[in-house]
Amino acid sequence: MKLITYILILTVLFLNFQIVAGAENEYGLVRAWFNGRNATVNDVQLKMGEYAEVKVEVISKIKGDASIILREPGVTKAFDVLDGPSKEEEWITNMNIESGWSKTYTWTVAPNGAWKGGNAPLNIVVQFNKGMNDKTIQFTIANPYILDEQYSGAVPTPVTTASPAGTQTKAAPFLPVIFAVGAILFAWRWGREKS
Repeated sequence: MKLITYILILTVLFLNFQIVAGAENEYGLVRAWFNGRNATVNDVQLKMGEYAEVKVEVISKIKGDASIILREPGVTKAFDVLDGPSKEEEWITNMNIESGWSKTYTWTVAPNGAWKGGNAPLNIVVQFNKGMNDKTIQFTIANPYILDEQYSGAVPTPVTTASPAGTQTKAAPFLPVIFAVGAILFAWRWGREKS
């Protein structure tokens, strides 16, 4: 019984560190939000023409370059970029950045009707370059289901969760720590009741 308790505790702690760390490697850290929700967002549906906000924060741990691109993995491009620092499939490059540099990018996208009745993932790729070495972080920000309906409502106001451009934030460990402590107490109490 103690083995099961220890496995449960280790699983909860491992999952907690994934929440705090985000997408990270030794060259940098990338966080992303889709309509204010932490990436990866899977349970969302969008109508054709319905606006959505994609926000990405990039933090460098190196002195070098950082490039970022918003892309769709499929052949049919389901989204149009209505506003933002770049078009889809267009690299943004930041040269000669310092360690600790950070920047937040925000795009407003909407399904264009080229793909409907299925999922259309939006991915982010960030490449950090240090001399001749590079490290890439890439993941799906959202995998919305595109409905075969035209959006006719007002333009929604996305929730803002990231810091303003050019500022650096740290993940608040308070909530994950509370979760971990709660899980440990639950496992301890459960183990005591079983014995």
